[in-house]
Amino acid sequence: MRINFWGVRGSLPSPLLPSQIKSKISAILERLSPEDLENAETRERFLAGLPVWLFGTVGGNSPCVTVKLDNAKELIVFDAGSGIRELGIASSKERPKISNYHILFSHFHWDHLMGLPFFSSAYDPSVKLHFYSPAEGLKNILDGQMTPPYFPVHMESMASQKTFHTLSGPIKLLDSLISYRTMNHPGDSYSYKLEYGNKKVIYATDAELSADDFIKNEENTAFFADTDLIILDAQYTLGEAIEKYNWGHNSFSLAVDFVANWNIKHVVLFHHDPTYDDHKLYNILQSAKLYMDRMNIKDIKLSLAMEGMEIIL
Repeated sequence: MRINFWGVRGSLPSPLLPSQIKSKISAILERLSPEDLENAETRERFLAGLPVWLFGTVGGNSPCVTVKLDNAKELIVFDAGSGIRELGIASSKERPKISNYHILFSHFHWDHLMGLPFFSSAYDPSVKLHFYSPAEGLKNILDGQMTPPYFPVHMESMASQKTFHTLSGPIKLLDSLISYRTMNHPGDSYSYKLEYGNKKVIYATDAELSADDFIKNEENTAFFADTDLIILDAQYTLGEAIEKYNWGHNSFSLAVDFVANWNIKHVVLFHHDPTYDDHKLYNILQSAKLYMDRMNIKDIKLSLAMEGMEIIL
């Protein structure tokens, strides 16, 4: 199972500003010494020693995550934020070509479907697009954002073969079992669990956790317990989460408490706030690790979602 991250920001895309790039360059130059420039080896060593937040970026596209199983021509896609445009560009270079996309929507706030009109694979007549959601009226919802005055190209102009699936329970998809659960978010959001072989992955963005989600009843246990990987909304610091209660997002500390409660092996902090720069996001990651140490939480892997990141299970 190959999991790739194409968009990791929440609310709206947030590309690096010129001032932020200049600030990174300035900070790198301040660390530079004449000895670092002596030869190729010293230069590489200098670059390798830079903080991760400085040499690179978390990324600015809104949510899109893919899962590839054994079938090289089919792909499972979670959400169609602006990151799906990057997926289309990358897919055009792949061989064998991906001919079937299975796109599951967590919900339909703009940051989670705004990339669909720019998904180049959707305009290829040889491609099949399957759209999934438990929400009624899926086709009308997706059509709605591609009508004037919102967008000049109608969805029917996409030459791909399109099928719309309204979910009413778990489904078998590419030898995997996918189930879903309604989560706390304005207008509702759906978390998805994908089970393949002996591995379990949960995609849980825009899901403000409540005390009910921690209760070890039969339903919660069946969905959350002993998961190998969870991609989990952790948009805020604790102070901001308190201030923005019922906005539909979590603090990083609540995310850590949740994965510990359910014996989840690996958590990827996801749906980053658009106002956070790379430095703040890596500080949040470090704070989450310190919180785990303080709470004596062990044997959990903690990662920060980044565009271009790949996880293999």
